[in-house]
Amino acid sequence: MIEFESIKWKNFLSYGEVWTEVPLSGHTATLVVGDNGAGKSTLIDALCYSLYGRAFRDISTPQLINSVNSNHMEVECTFKTAKRTYTVKRGLKPRFFEVWQDGKLLNQDASARDYQEILEKQILKINHKSFKQIVVLGSSSFVPFMQLHSKDRKEVIEDLLDIGIFSTMGLLLKDRASENKEALRKIDDDRNVIEQRIQLMHEHIEQLESQKADDIKKKQSEIKHVNLEIETLKDDVKKLEQDVSVFEKQKEDEGKVNKEIKQGEKILDQLLSKQHRHSDVIEFFHNKDECPTCQQEIDGDFKTTKIKTEEAAVEKLDKGIVELQELLEDKTKRLEEINVVQQGINKVQHQIIDKQSLLNSKTMLVNELEKQVVDVKDNESLIQTEREKIDDEQLKNDSLYEERSETIREKSTIDLATRLLKDNGIKSKIIKQYVPVINKLINKYLASMDFFVQFELDETFNETIKSRYRDEFSYASFSEGEKMRIDLSLLFTWRAIAKLKNSASTNLLIMDEVFDSSLDMTGTDEFMKIVMEIVSDTNVFIISHKTDQLVDKFKNIVRFEKHKNFSRMIE
Repeated sequence: MIEFESIKWKNFLSYGEVWTEVPLSGHTATLVVGDNGAGKSTLIDALCYSLYGRAFRDISTPQLINSVNSNHMEVECTFKTAKRTYTVKRGLKPRFFEVWQDGKLLNQDASARDYQEILEKQILKINHKSFKQIVVLGSSSFVPFMQLHSKDRKEVIEDLLDIGIFSTMGLLLKDRASENKEALRKIDDDRNVIEQRIQLMHEHIEQLESQKADDIKKKQSEIKHVNLEIETLKDDVKKLEQDVSVFEKQKEDEGKVNKEIKQGEKILDQLLSKQHRHSDVIEFFHNKDECPTCQQEIDGDFKTTKIKTEEAAVEKLDKGIVELQELLEDKTKRLEEINVVQQGINKVQHQIIDKQSLLNSKTMLVNELEKQVVDVKDNESLIQTEREKIDDEQLKNDSLYEERSETIREKSTIDLATRLLKDNGIKSKIIKQYVPVINKLINKYLASMDFFVQFELDETFNETIKSRYRDEFSYASFSEGEKMRIDLSLLFTWRAIAKLKNSASTNLLIMDEVFDSSLDMTGTDEFMKIVMEIVSDTNVFIISHKTDQLVDKFKNIVRFEKHKNFSRMIE
């Protein structure tokens, strides 16, 4: 279990050069309050940045430095595991990243990326995606589990069940399979060379025994022929290298095309969002005859004018969307063309390797033939020497044969392990065992919130939601308050599973503006009761604007305010 003790920061976002420190343990429930812009959510951003090198919200790293002081930004997070105490320190201007274990700095010889991997996989044992599903709920940048793509859902579940190691093993095994294949190829190449060499030695002995001058002439002719082949191979390699250069020029704009596609997709999302808003307005005026707020009848001319205006806007957006989609299609086709070019490069490079391998073999052959021509002085001594060489080469060949057999046996083992580590192998069996437990917990937490539906995740983490009358629903069809209950149930379930598996269990739970949405006073009271019962053994931080409604429900309150353009915590 990870027990977070404290987080502190300075020159971070709207905070100045004075350290701001928030204890993360010691209180079951803590209310974090302050006006909009006071810096309440900085707590979450500082925590995520210290652990993962990026803020919780969508804020670029350079923007994390206080814009007034512009340097010496630092964040420190202290936490405990079963046996160790860790402090993670990060900063910008100057940039640094340190992990301290029991007061001693861990070896920093590794690259920053490797250092981060050690922190996530060996110490925290939880990645950024899973952290955002287990520890935090309700922030504007938070993406609930139900809105994650299948790949991301899978990653979260694997992390929770502590089976992500199988995916890592699969990747390592893939590398090992590649090494095994290369080793087998090298053994076959070496055996082929040895067999060719043995064959040449036998031929040499026959030549020496025959004592025929034309044998030497024949060998010299063979050398000449092989040299011609070598020259041809060199020309072939040169031409293929030129082909690679041509291909490389053809794919120079790959980065530009990728950038244009990303920009186009971003603009398309914006246009679609605007289109949706205009369509909502049209639907509203088509279906409503009176204002839902003031209960006044909406003027017909006003409705007609408004509908025409919005329809014109939609029509204009439709045209722009179509044009942009056509442009993206063209760019995508160009990217596909670049991929084809890359395939051509790969094919040519493999041809170069094959030609170079053959060139080396031919060169070795020429060297051997030339040596044979020079050494034919004493037939008897040479014959004996060649026979001894054949014996030596045969021993090498026998050894390589045994090595090849062992490599093939290793390949069989790798193939078996690869099949077991596929998604339909060991991981599937483990997930299959936990799915009923997960579903039971989800429905338990839903029931505790008086939300009576039958919620089920299948083994591919797709959901089915049914009412007590067996009517089927989708997550999107529920109200924001109902969605929040589903999100909370999933959050509590993931925390329960993490605690059960001891994979990503933590004492910390942060709810950012959960009570500031659609909950009234009564709903807030009930919700607080539920949360406190479910997470009674957890340090819960509630970030909220509802000071008046919540302040009397908490023994521990942390207040933030803005003073002279700097945020600060009020003691």
